[in-house]
Amino acid sequence: MDINAEMVKNLRQETGCGFMEGKKALEEAKGDTVLATELLRKRGLKTAALKSGRAANEGLVYAYIHHGSKVGVLVEVNCETDFVARTAEFQQLVKDISMHIAAANPRYLRREDIPEELVKKEEEIYRTQLKDAGKPDNVIDKIIPGKLEKGFYAQQCLLEQPYIKDDTVTVGTMIQSAIGKLKENICVRRFTRYQLSA
Repeated sequence: MDINAEMVKNLRQETGCGFMEGKKALEEAKGDTVLATELLRKRGLKTAALKSGRAANEGLVYAYIHHGSKVGVLVEVNCETDFVARTAEFQQLVKDISMHIAAANPRYLRREDIPEELVKKEEEIYRTQLKDAGKPDNVIDKIIPGKLEKGFYAQQCLLEQPYIKDDTVTVGTMIQSAIGKLKENICVRRFTRYQLSA
């Protein structure tokens, strides 16, 4: 299939990829934009994995106040260079992350930050619920890890929450895609969410 400049331009607007990178993805996908986007995302995740060990000491501290001024967020997102920190793409990413925090109210950045006693308490709650539903112990032991993944970590941890603007990806995956586009390691260092007391 002949890949024309208009097709590449549309893919670039959607994904932020380079011209040649977009053309190659479209050629591999035989002109299928959805498949080309998926190929680019996979490559972005590979790039992100390679860059994840690099130091990220630049970035932004961003303050977001939600409409009505009842919820506010402070977030620090780091990247490798001041140049990337000043780009519109990085600044939009930081804004999107802060808006997500305001809306989804994560309590922790990643699952490793959750105190072990809190995880054990959650496991006990699930165990009790499943026993009350008449499930045998050997089945309960198989169900609990899945419940923790979907019902606990995905609600409590910022990087594992479904992204509010596109719930087919997590916040962590969205950041990985940005790493692929911006070609630098990017990480959320910390955040605080404030809510006006009732």
